[in-house]
Amino acid sequence: MTAMRDAYGKKLAALGEANKKIVVLDADLSGSTRSSYFAKAFPDRFFNVGVSEGNMAGVAAGFAATGFMPVINTFSIFITLKCCDQIRHDFCYNKLPVVIAGAYGGFSDSYDGASHQAIEDIAIMRALPKTEVIVPADNRQAELAIEYAVKQDHPVFLRLSRNEVADVPDSSDIAAKTPIKLRDGNMLTIAAAGLTTQIALEAASILEKSGISAEVFTIPFVKPIEGMALEESLEKTGKLITVEEHSIVGGVGSACLEKLAKSGISFKWLPIGVNDTFGDTGSYKELLAAYGLTAESVAGKAASFVS
Repeated sequence: MTAMRDAYGKKLAALGEANKKIVVLDADLSGSTRSSYFAKAFPDRFFNVGVSEGNMAGVAAGFAATGFMPVINTFSIFITLKCCDQIRHDFCYNKLPVVIAGAYGGFSDSYDGASHQAIEDIAIMRALPKTEVIVPADNRQAELAIEYAVKQDHPVFLRLSRNEVADVPDSSDIAAKTPIKLRDGNMLTIAAAGLTTQIALEAASILEKSGISAEVFTIPFVKPIEGMALEESLEKTGKLITVEEHSIVGGVGSACLEKLAKSGISFKWLPIGVNDTFGDTGSYKELLAAYGLTAESVAGKAASFVS
């Protein structure tokens, strides 16, 4: 498996070959975010602003206002908090075409603890007007996400992971902005985004052994969520579980409920994610287990939920 950050960095560099308007900025973390691939290929279009995230966003706004397509990079926790003022007032208010690439989403930066872990970034970016939010589930989705983002005329936030990730069954199209069905089922609907998609799929396999049929979706576009895929699934199952490497406040589950509330469908909902608390320090797998984000934990909660 390849780390998502490498897939993203290589694709960004490839896009820079075809589009000379792309400029890339980083806040002294290009080795970690893998914007270093672009820096090596196009040093005249790469700018390391140092540990000055807000300034990076301000410079990017200037590039965007003068016809360039800037891509800003740093850890997701820093890009959504330290750059939030500039993102809101410069990018969103003026509808500037800027790609906001948040690396190390969720518990990716596991050993550096709560100060470096982004478990509220999706909620922050979803709330900003005129901004789209994409959470890739695998490397192919990450490549499609940056390819889509550099063609838009408005801000696009990408929530990326540093970790290696398995391919999901169908990552061929995210531009439709609809949830992608990965597995059929008729007793339970599971919707996930990012790396928790693989956890959801593994949980569904465990549930199948006990006679519980779960339909699984990945949601690359968290804002907006288009189409009627979830509605059609819930008309069959009547039960929804959302799984996310994020706070259960304002994240993927909240986005699903906001959309589904308009449908008039009656269903029960179980959110699985970070329960309004901060992260801790440890290995990535240890943290996922500590916060109930393993296939076994999800399957156990799902079985109780169904019964």
